Amino acid sequence: MSDRAAGDGEGTRAVRAGLPEAVKNEPTLPGPAFAAHFHLPGEVDGPYTYGRDTNPTWTLLERAIGELEAPGQDGVETLVFASGMAAISSVLFSQLRTGDAVVLPDDCYQAMPLVRTQLEAYGIEVRTAPTGGDAQLDVLDGARLLWIESPSNPGLDVCDIRRLAEAAHARGALVAVDNTLATPLGQRPLELGADFSVASGTKQLTGHGDVLLGYVTGRAGEAMDAVRRWRKIVGAIAGPMEAWLAHRSIATLQMRVDRQNASALVLAEVLRARPEVTGLRYPGLSDDPSHKIASQQMRRYGCVVSFTLPTRARAGRFLDALRLVDDATSFGGVRSTAERRRRWGGDDVPEGFIRFSVGAEDPEDLVADVLRALDESAD
Repeated sequence: MSDRAAGDGEGTRAVRAGLPEAVKNEPTLPGPAFAAHFHLPGEVDGPYTYGRDTNPTWTLLERAIGELEAPGQDGVETLVFASGMAAISSVLFSQLRTGDAVVLPDDCYQAMPLVRTQLEAYGIEVRTAPTGGDAQLDVLDGARLLWIESPSNPGLDVCDIRRLAEAAHARGALVAVDNTLATPLGQRPLELGADFSVASGTKQLTGHGDVLLGYVTGRAGEAMDAVRRWRKIVGAIAGPMEAWLAHRSIATLQMRVDRQNASALVLAEVLRARPEVTGLRYPGLSDDPSHKIASQQMRRYGCVVSFTLPTRARAGRFLDALRLVDDATSFGGVRSTAERRRRWGGDDVPEGFIRFSVGAEDPEDLVADVLRALDESAD
């Protein structure tokens, strides 16, 4: 029986993920539980005791994300956090100790150098290598943790997650994959051998640009217990309203992802024909350097296209000329955004480098807007 015949297709799963058992006269998705504490007479037991530890709204969202990240797998749990960086920090700082070594990509999210500085302050050795070409393999020996970001942000390089995970485990290292750009509908890191799938739910998972959220999914056991303990100690918890909005948004995830991925490919193909565009990257393009390995481990290629315009000034004029695209950071929202990434100072990219996040607009309208902006921004 096919997944779809069993009622287990990706769209069906997204729409129904994490819903509680039906109760007559109750809402299908209960509203957010605003509670700092719960009734707790007598002995301390039961699932809900204090608002920094657990919350019924988190429980449903965590169940929903787990069903997407690891459908049909037992012994997998998800923890939600206040932001993607809170989730990332929880894994790194709960698993590493003074004297350990960690391998990070050197082309990852621009906030990671801040994390590196803090790790080194705690006496943790930080090694780095590019995402492309599985270069992190060369610096794995003796590491406690391998951190993978695939596709990388903003360069869109892809590595062979299964190959790196097998090599890391053979050396006794844990493996975490930042799955933000792919989403669980694009790839499932745990199925590829990772111990943790970590993501910023701020991006395409929730998709409306109005929620800050992060999560960690992993197999139940000591490693995830340490992540949960870190969340309790630091208090980097998601608000119930944010958790409820995120769960509500997941219902439309497949529709949004499919529309945005298809439009991203259309836009990338159009940009490929423009002479002023260089360094075009999108893993879905058949001639992209990452296409082969991406096709082996990803089911969708994402909504982000990156490219470079000749100068900083040209990039600025292009962004100013766009009418359907917001000049804003972040990515994955239903409204297209684009930005000149070098303005933040943390990415090793050219001055004219553009990270373009394709939204859910009609692709014909979006392409027309981009082409017009390219023409108007010419010298």
